[in-house]
Amino acid sequence: MFSDAEAEIFRLSMQVSLWATFCSLPFGVAVAWFLARVEFPGKVLVDGIIHLPLVLPPVVVGYLLLVVFSKNGAFGQFLSGIGIDFAFTWKGAALAAAVMAFPLMVRAIRLSIESVDQRLEMAARTLGAGPLSMFLTVTLPLILPGLIAGTVLAFARCLGEFGATITFVSNIPGETRTLPLAIYTLTQTPGSEDAAFRLVGLSVFIALIALAISEIAARRAKRSLGMTR
Repeated sequence: MFSDAEAEIFRLSMQVSLWATFCSLPFGVAVAWFLARVEFPGKVLVDGIIHLPLVLPPVVVGYLLLVVFSKNGAFGQFLSGIGIDFAFTWKGAALAAAVMAFPLMVRAIRLSIESVDQRLEMAARTLGAGPLSMFLTVTLPLILPGLIAGTVLAFARCLGEFGATITFVSNIPGETRTLPLAIYTLTQTPGSEDAAFRLVGLSVFIALIALAISEIAARRAKRSLGMTR
């Protein structure tokens, strides 16, 4: 049903989305907890910067990534010196996807943390639990449904990322051409309507599967925590 080229596009898309999601997850949890539990001057500004990719045109985000992480950029030049290249590689596609999906992940996890009764955390501290132990044994289980939702939402966003990716890493077959970029390419190629339709159907199928997994996992997590019957 799918050609070898289409199978390669699917494999690359999953690779980019999974790496982007799970590499950004620890940072997403840390930032969400920080914003939910810590008050500090300039918090509104920090919160705005974190959520900036939601309101900026994706092309702007991609251009900024290109400026910072290209081999001529200050940070990109340093990384290139130690053998890490982001520009025009699948790693760059994962980075672009992670940046665009990060605000959605943080928002979902932050809302879950804010809904946790802090008296439970204080009780754990009273019983001798340290900050890390308290988070792992009390806070983390309680925010598990939101954590799952945020992770799957970020994964779906990574899978659909287009603007920042094509600006930062271009549209290179076998290297950076993910599903959205492949669909765009096929729509610009005469006689490729069937191939474009297959990839569109594949994208819809993966998105529906991800949402179904998120819903099932969140329900099971709530049931195990006694939140639902």
